[in-house]
Order: sequence, then C-alpha cells, then structure tokens
Amino acid sequence: MIECVPNFSEGRDPGVVAEIARAIAAVDGVALLGYESDHDHHRSVVTFAGEAEAVIHGAIRGVGKAAELVDLREHVGVHPRVGAADVVPFIPLAGATLADCVAYAYRAGAEIWRRFGVPVYFYEAAALQPGRKRLEKVRRIGFDGLPPDVGDIAEHPTAGAAVIGARNFLIAYNINLATPDAAAAKAIAVKIRESSGGFPFVKAMGLHLKTLDCAQVSMNLMNFAEIPLDTLYERVEREAARLGTSIAESELIGFLPQAAYDQAPAFFRRARGFDDSRIIENRIAQLLHSK
Repeated sequence: MIECVPNFSEGRDPGVVAEIARAIAAVDGVALLGYESDHDHHRSVVTFAGEAEAVIHGAIRGVGKAAELVDLREHVGVHPRVGAADVVPFIPLAGATLADCVAYAYRAGAEIWRRFGVPVYFYEAAALQPGRKRLEKVRRIGFDGLPPDVGDIAEHPTAGAAVIGARNFLIAYNINLATPDAAAAKAIAVKIRESSGGFPFVKAMGLHLKTLDCAQVSMNLMNFAEIPLDTLYERVEREAARLGTSIAESELIGFLPQAAYDQAPAFFRRARGFDDSRIIENRIAQLLHSK
C-alpha cells in the first residue's frame, strides 16, 4: 500500500476541486481519504491511498483533470506553485519502500507527459538532478535553467509543470498569528527552519492570509520523529511574544501517522477541528469498515 498527496493550484472553486477528486476516486482500488482547500493559498490537497497500481493511475488521472480545468495564467495565490498539479509525492505505507515509490514516480511522470504534454521535474528521493532534491529549488522562477526530467518544454502553456517525487511522511502544519503583519511570520519562520539554523527537518515560510487578515507561519515537518514538536510550538509562541503578538490558532493539513500523534498528542490536539479521523490509520480503517 502507498499514499499519494498531490497539491493542486485551485482553492477557490469547490466544483473544480471536487471534479479533480472524483477523477482520482473513480480509479478502482483507490481509497480517497479526503481533500481540503485554502482560499488564500489558492491550493487544495488531496489524500488517497491503495495498492500501487491504483494509486499511480489515480495520480495520473488527477494531474490530467487539473491540466484540463486549471489555467495558471489566471492563478493568484500566496503559496509558491509551478503547475496546475503542482506537486505529486508518492509515500510508502504498508509493505512498500521508498525505492518502490521512486519507481512509481518515474512511471507516473512518463505517462503524464505522454498523455497530457505536461513536463515533469522529479524531486526528493526521485530527483535525477542533485539540485532538484529540495522542492523549493525546483520552484524557483525559470526552474533551474535545465531541461525538465521528462518532456521537451519547460512548462505547459496553461498547466505549467508537475513536480513528482517520492518521500517519507510529511506533516503540513500551520500556525496563524494574532496579527496581520507578514513580517512577523517571516521573522519567526527564519528562526525555526532548518535552512537558517533552526530545527532540523523543519521547512517554514511566513505569509499573509487576506481572507483571515492574519499572518501565518506555514510549516512542512519533513521527519516528525526527529523534531521536538512541543518545543517547536513553544518556540513559535515565544518568538511571537517577542514580536508583540501571539498564536491565534494552528491547523493541520491532511493526515498524520499514529506514530506522530503518539509522539506529541498535545501538539496536534491544538489544531483547529482536529479529531482522531485525521490519523491516517484510523481514516483507512473507517473507509474499509464502510465498504
């Protein structure tokens, strides 16, 4: 069993997002665990799992539907993006390895180019270029000046490019501040992210959310087992106080493994709307039980 968590550059039209999700779920053997959208990020995350063949085909169908429905020329959002189907990671679950998921990423990438003319850049464990291992490096304007890994154009005229890869479980966790000042969120992000000397395996950026009129520290937790999650939260809280503000709320995007919850239950219980169905093992069990 593997998981796929594609991020699509549409977060404001629920009909489009639902159509993409339906295209994925229509593949026999795909368990659609859920999807959620963010207006300010103008982005949606779809989570699905199943046997490898089903998940590969679900991912291909999702990218194709996004290429059909999303026009990046009209897209404005605070989150970086390079494609209608912006990033498509394959993640090993029961009985699968990271190496398996690398092979699945290559298969999916070749088929996406063949069917839809969307070029592909491989990242994380699937990276073929050393500079493309980190997603943020691929998302630079003009990419990295090198040709895509699959395809003969840098980007599709309306659908951009798909960044496809294989990685272990990533947890997306955001903290909203009680201030609209994006500079505060950016300053906190600098303090906590690995690239500027903060916590190992933490990626972070500061944003302003127009809809909520607040600043957000948006984080990707790349290896939860090696991150002191409660200490991370306390550091954000302390830095916010130093800047004259505080934490308003936090949110979890997508799902997390039971092991992560067991490591720091209070960290996740703080997240807005959190319940046990956000633990991926529980969600899969719910879906199996409902059949």
